[in-house]
Amino acid sequence: MNKYYIFLMLCLATFFEINSQIYFQDNSASIGLNFSTGTTYLGNGVSFCDFDNDGWDDVTLATGTNVPVLFFKNINGTFVQQSFILNDPQYETKQVNWVDYDNDGDKDLFVTSNSNRNILYNNDGNFAFTDVTFEAGFPLTSLKSYGASWGDYNNDGYLDVFISNRDENFIQPNYLYKNNGDGTFSDVSAQAGIHNTSKLSFCAAFFDFNNDGWQDIYVSNDKVVNKNVLYKNKGDGTFIDVSQSSGTNIGIDAMTVTIDDFNSDGFFDIYVTNDPAGNVFLKNNGNGTFTNIAASSGTLFNSIGWGAVFLDADNDNDLDLYVSGSLDGSNPNYRSAAFYQNMGNEMFVIPTTAGFVNDNRSSYSNAIGDYNNDGYPEIVVNNTNNQHLSFWENQTSSTNNWLKIKLQGTTSNRDGIGSVIEISINGNKQYRYTLCGEGYLSQNTNSELFGLGAHTTVDYVKVTWLSGAVDVIYNVSNNQSLTIVEGDYPLSINSEVFENFTFYPNPVKNKLYFNSSQVVTKVTIINMLGQEISSVDFNYSDNSISLSSLMAGIYFAKVEINGIIKSFRFIKADN
Repeated sequence: MNKYYIFLMLCLATFFEINSQIYFQDNSASIGLNFSTGTTYLGNGVSFCDFDNDGWDDVTLATGTNVPVLFFKNINGTFVQQSFILNDPQYETKQVNWVDYDNDGDKDLFVTSNSNRNILYNNDGNFAFTDVTFEAGFPLTSLKSYGASWGDYNNDGYLDVFISNRDENFIQPNYLYKNNGDGTFSDVSAQAGIHNTSKLSFCAAFFDFNNDGWQDIYVSNDKVVNKNVLYKNKGDGTFIDVSQSSGTNIGIDAMTVTIDDFNSDGFFDIYVTNDPAGNVFLKNNGNGTFTNIAASSGTLFNSIGWGAVFLDADNDNDLDLYVSGSLDGSNPNYRSAAFYQNMGNEMFVIPTTAGFVNDNRSSYSNAIGDYNNDGYPEIVVNNTNNQHLSFWENQTSSTNNWLKIKLQGTTSNRDGIGSVIEISINGNKQYRYTLCGEGYLSQNTNSELFGLGAHTTVDYVKVTWLSGAVDVIYNVSNNQSLTIVEGDYPLSINSEVFENFTFYPNPVKNKLYFNSSQVVTKVTIINMLGQEISSVDFNYSDNSISLSSLMAGIYFAKVEINGIIKSFRFIKADN
């Protein structure tokens, strides 16, 4: 990288800091989260999931020996510790997953441990929990488990679980348990093609890397000799190891598996943390292969990294990145943590004014949520060495808009895990993938957050469910939480006609342009009172209509394609 380019990026970073005013502050004490989870080996997990479905993201912490799992209910932006009716393990726990494994509408709880058995708790709907581990078919012996990731590998509407085991005696391999749909699970690891030897695995994630509608699995393995594994789902109940052909077979001290679409190309990427040799950022090339862009993107970290999470910190339409580390920052050559701001063009920088003061605790797992429902994501970090957790409240000063989307499956699993959410604004798209059990021992909010920038309307929201069903909603207003139930907005002939239709700019001063895969035959302009202002045959040669004579205000364009009519809202600005 030449000196001029570095100088240009630093200048852009300074400009971006001044204008975006991203800022995070640790407010764990003031909101009721001044708690420690003890001193544990390689950290404990954190969930930022709304466990009681009341619309407020709660916090759950895995803990050390003789420290019970900690539950904090979010009451209008303040957290209050809860005591649920359950037989707490009282031994060191690693990951806590809130998951509706039986599709009954309430969140059940799965807890992993590296020192004792894993536990599945069934929620009776009133937060009285029954240990159903044995009845469900899980072993009552220790698997040396760290991560648990939930997905529906056979698309039957029930969530299965992949358990990552880090057995230093090299006895316990990883396991894939199939959900039988009757409250029980079966070990299908062998018949599914999961490796039967120990790989020192920390965690994994279900995601669809090739967009074929079947959930694949990526696994992070510790130590250079244990290369990471990408299992491609063949769609017949079995997987094939495509690690080498895809370029994902990295041999490092791999910790996290963090999934998101950082460049909005519709293919999901993987971020993997490592020791000081540098983290790995696997960009999905969209052709079944990945390229490591950690060095070129500026996200190497070069310390001992653990948890990582993507988030749009200032709702400017792109995803930033936060990485936790286990060092305390006393050596300036090794970071304790880092916040990377997305500059576009696959480049990230570390801003100097984003807050994160005293972010130097020994930290492992982190997760995002929106604790005060203002549409801006927060980060909770579970620290070790008897240090209280960090709650990085998002205090960004910005007028950028947002959209929050929560899914409820009907034919697909109830939590909507494994769905792809696509939004479009003037032809610019963003994508999110719904996961359960992601990152390093973490679980993010149930809702997917989208930054909209200055835009006030999303042209469409499209959900592709694991069942194959597709729901599309048009003209979605900004700054709202939207729950989409599978089948409520089915893709129809009408939807297909307008799926690739876009108009721009919005707001518009003089001309409104249209892009469509099919011929637009007529455009009618209507004001907010429902009065027709003008109606014109579409000008095929120009693909636009003149609106210079309109007064400033909000209008609707009624567009006709193949005899089907759809209305779209737009803003007329002053000329």
